[in-house]
Amino acid sequence: MKTIAENRKARHLYDILERYEAGIELKGTEVKSLRNHAVSLDQSFCHVKNGELWLHNMHIAPYHYGNVFNHDPRRPRKLLMKKREILRLGSLVEQKGLTIVPLRVYFTDKGKAKVEIALVKPKKLYDRRRELMEREEKRTIERLMKYRA
Repeated sequence: MKTIAENRKARHLYDILERYEAGIELKGTEVKSLRNHAVSLDQSFCHVKNGELWLHNMHIAPYHYGNVFNHDPRRPRKLLMKKREILRLGSLVEQKGLTIVPLRVYFTDKGKAKVEIALVKPKKLYDRRRELMEREEKRTIERLMKYRA
């Protein structure tokens, strides 16, 4: 697998509960832009509407040589998953106040564009602060152990 883009901010802002793999419906110039790594997952999210899963706010830059065949960079894109999984995700989002967020975009070995999405729960501000403090303490301990040995 060849990773195209990652949403690192999502790992910081959310607790990841479940991960899924979904295909993505793209136009020709979008695929070419993906191959050039011209994609951003910042502020993107997924939404279930009429039994279909849609990816909103993912920015795929217009292809440089696309001319008039280029696409809207932030258009909603349909994600391809099994109907049962989509309905399950939709019900969980409605009931528990969870969110569906894309974590990364990649190409499979067969050349298919895929999106790894996750069912997430937002972290509280104090959880994020505690996580930062623990990470800083761990760095300090490692630094001290390095000089002791």
